[in-house]
Amino acid sequence: MDRPLNEDVRMDFLRNVVLFSSLTDEELSQVSSRLLIQEFTKNEIIFREEDSNNFMYIILAGTVKVIRNTEDGKEVILAIHGEDEFFGEVTLIDNQTTPASVVATEDSLIAIISRKDFYALLYSQPKVLEKLLLILCLRLRESWKRIVMLNFKNATERVKMLFIALSYEKGKKMDKGILLDFKLTHQEIADMSGLTRETVSRVLNKWQKDGEITILHNKSILLNEKFLESDIIMMPQRQEPPGAGNLGRHPGASSP
Repeated sequence: MDRPLNEDVRMDFLRNVVLFSSLTDEELSQVSSRLLIQEFTKNEIIFREEDSNNFMYIILAGTVKVIRNTEDGKEVILAIHGEDEFFGEVTLIDNQTTPASVVATEDSLIAIISRKDFYALLYSQPKVLEKLLLILCLRLRESWKRIVMLNFKNATERVKMLFIALSYEKGKKMDKGILLDFKLTHQEIADMSGLTRETVSRVLNKWQKDGEITILHNKSILLNEKFLESDIIMMPQRQEPPGAGNLGRHPGASSP
């Protein structure tokens, strides 16, 4: 459903999008003029796997999941994107069909930019192109970490690796640990880690009992200091590329 927004509201949304964070107000206004704003309801499919996609999508409010279905019908979550993130750019660049489906996990407000306007923006705004390249590199590195995670046979190690990767992508540093500041159900964790929901519940219940994590009422998860000090998996400190600015909290796994 189309939703008109006045220019001031559009500009406020765009200022928070990492892709446009280095633009001036005048430059943001030029971007805003190229966008169409649409509303998607919870569980609505934004596009399907193997569709021809001619747009990039920018999440102004809400959350989406990027999924693929296995031959036996099991849903695998490749990424979760939230407010101020974007997806769909890869298919605009390589002109291929989409490798995964994208579904709104809650009512979401999304800005859409066409292929023509996407390239016009990249050509006219070198700062946007630079940000895009940095984000794609970060997403690629996060995808490599997910591949490593899926090679762990031990369920505890696998969920641990997933949470550490998510903390790099979307974590919010708190006094008592790192907050995964988005709703995350046991089933979604299972779909991201290749485990059953029952196995994930068993791992999380043990961590809660041991004081390693705290599951909050909105289903977000606080990784406590005890969890972060655990030596189940040792990962190197995240290194941001030069000029990455605040990219660290945004990118998820590669988008279709």
